[in-house]
Amino acid sequence: MEPPKEPTLSQTLGGFHLWGIAVGLVISGEYFGWSYGWAQAGTLGFLITTAVIAAMYVAFIFSFTELTTAIPHAGGPFAYSLRAFGPAGGAIAGFATLIEFLFAPPAIALAIGAYLAVQFPGLDQKLAATLAYVMFVALNIAGVRIAATFELLVTLLAVTELLVFMGVVFPVFQWQSFAAGGWAGQAAFSMGTISGMLAAIPFAIWFFLAIEGVAMAAEEAREPRRTIPIAYVTGILTLLILAFGVMIFAGGSGDWRALSNLNDPLPQAMKTVVGESSGWLRMLVWLGLFGLVASFHGIIMAYARQMYALARAGYLPALLARLHPRFRTPHFATIAGGIIGVAAIWSDRFISLGGQALTASIVTMSVFGALVMYIMSMASLFRLRRIAPDLERPWRAPFYPWFPGLALGLASAALLAMIWFNPGMFALFAGVMAAAVGVTLWRRPTIAVPA
Repeated sequence: MEPPKEPTLSQTLGGFHLWGIAVGLVISGEYFGWSYGWAQAGTLGFLITTAVIAAMYVAFIFSFTELTTAIPHAGGPFAYSLRAFGPAGGAIAGFATLIEFLFAPPAIALAIGAYLAVQFPGLDQKLAATLAYVMFVALNIAGVRIAATFELLVTLLAVTELLVFMGVVFPVFQWQSFAAGGWAGQAAFSMGTISGMLAAIPFAIWFFLAIEGVAMAAEEAREPRRTIPIAYVTGILTLLILAFGVMIFAGGSGDWRALSNLNDPLPQAMKTVVGESSGWLRMLVWLGLFGLVASFHGIIMAYARQMYALARAGYLPALLARLHPRFRTPHFATIAGGIIGVAAIWSDRFISLGGQALTASIVTMSVFGALVMYIMSMASLFRLRRIAPDLERPWRAPFYPWFPGLALGLASAALLAMIWFNPGMFALFAGVMAAAVGVTLWRRPTIAVPA
């Protein structure tokens, strides 16, 4: 009698679901986090920084899609770097991706608490963030199609709400308000402005961070070689429109300085336009939660698949590679990531370095992981073009080698700038990475290189 087969990931996601995941993973970045960049660079300086980072993401996504469709693996960047550079490359990319996706949800959960506190003054924001983890970890375990359908619905609501926000504040928008003091408090562009623009890089990245997480759903997608490119291209275009629209209209609705260090800049911007008792404000607070929930829920889905893929390859304990026998979801990995996220929420003294607010510190940590992963992914693309020319590539990076080269160059420059301005956080990031990669290679796991 044959032993029962181990459950596998369920292939149920269509193109519309994948678009919902692509946009939903990121859309909380349009609701909060980015406004910390104003405190560093001013509105005009941050606008330029965001434009450069947007160019990086366009080049990156159009190039990254080649890897995702050629190697549709739940490990995403881990699988590409493993194929290109072997176990050491896989470890670096895999753990960098895991740090990105483990540290983004705590920042979003804190923003959920801040949005709820607008409606319920006196609410303990950390407690609300913890309860959000409990709720959405459970929902993610319940099944990928249920989770992805929920993700699609809340993403559609979040996109609609951002368009409503722009429509409500448009009548009072003034470019003079947006541009006032827009060069980091300087009267004109200066060297101080350049310094502020470089320091603001992580908050510009936050506008687009995690769109690459669609790659982690590749094993659960129907026809991934066709549906993933559609999701990526339409997703990045959607996010470009929303990011620049929200930033410009919020900055021109009043005094942008009052919004530059807040977790809820959009409700506060709307409050100056419609007043505290307006139904528009209440709607923004409640529906604005959908944007935060969409990213929070989607990134939980992504980190669970990354942990699952690393454990399946022997990089993490085998328990994390087990799937729920009924729901066919990586339930142990989902719970483990939730525990790490809740610990980050309650560890102010440990993770807030360099005088940054807790949310800004968590964002910075997540961005360090993202940039290392972007660099490894583009390096993998170049190497695989050379060592695996016969690899089936349903999508090929346009303008090769210029697009992947641009993404690689800008990501490398952004990483160097972040190290310069955030040495404490980088030391923490580098220490975690060194320990994870070192222990993994010391254990010498038996690894099957993705085909």
